[in-house]
Amino acid sequence: MAKSLDKPTLTVIKPGPLSLIQDFGRFGVAHLGLTQGGPVDDYSYSWANYLLGNTVNQAALEITLGQCVLKVDFDCEMAICGGDLQATLDGNPLSNWTSFQAFKGQVLSFGLPKNGLRAYLAIKGGFNVPNTLNSSSTVTREKIGGLTQDGQPCQQGQQIGFNQHKLSHTFKALSVTFRYKPDYNLPVNLRVIEGYQNELFTESAKETFYNAQYIVDQNSNRMGYRLNGDVVASPDISLLSEGIALGAIQIPQDGQPIVLLNDRQTIGGYPKIGCVARIDLPRLAQAKPGHEISFSKGERLGLQDLWCQWAKFFGY
Repeated sequence: MAKSLDKPTLTVIKPGPLSLIQDFGRFGVAHLGLTQGGPVDDYSYSWANYLLGNTVNQAALEITLGQCVLKVDFDCEMAICGGDLQATLDGNPLSNWTSFQAFKGQVLSFGLPKNGLRAYLAIKGGFNVPNTLNSSSTVTREKIGGLTQDGQPCQQGQQIGFNQHKLSHTFKALSVTFRYKPDYNLPVNLRVIEGYQNELFTESAKETFYNAQYIVDQNSNRMGYRLNGDVVASPDISLLSEGIALGAIQIPQDGQPIVLLNDRQTIGGYPKIGCVARIDLPRLAQAKPGHEISFSKGERLGLQDLWCQWAKFFGY
């Protein structure tokens, strides 16, 4: 009897504007000028893997702005979390923040965002994709990672391999309880941990920063979110470039804040008023252009404790 040529893959029928393979990120390479990459909404990414019982750091697909179509080439179990991109399986709506089974020949489709901006598609056992410098995370700016290891987003006709797994005949979908599902249409308040450069800003500038309402600019991406609103007076001083932390809030000379995310440059010299708490960044990553953003002072120890509880729950 001839062996089946079926392979445990998903075939990309339509990639959408930006569909990227991401694991938790690429660390220990900043000295080479390479940034971390990874999911900009690590909360949704982590839940998608958690629902499937995956170990931490499994590769998933980050789908931004939807309009992605995938054909299932082999029976599998998957989960979708994050923004509501109106996912369907063979035209039948799928519940968000839930695991599901898909069978050979079925078509998984994502529409336009209804709530949020990005969805995370995880598969049981993780996607079987190559690593570059110990990570499969795709960083398009640096041309590293992803299916072809050169930083390219998913392309039409590509096959995304996954680890074959046995489907349960008594499968029961697992869902995230409503208490842990964010409503991405609500205004976002970001808690700020102030850094040493905060002392360079006048009290008036800091008062403006904390009392202003900002909106997300169209020119926002995985590198950073640009915000528009009241001008925050930036210190008229020349600074040496230094390493940039995830969530750093730069205030360039135009006075419009920039919150730096996963694909940020590794060093920079703009004055930084502080850093957005790590636990709040996933909400920012789901904000669409025009979304309302505000800032408030955060308490470092309490926010660190929250982050540690989060990391412990997911097994990081």
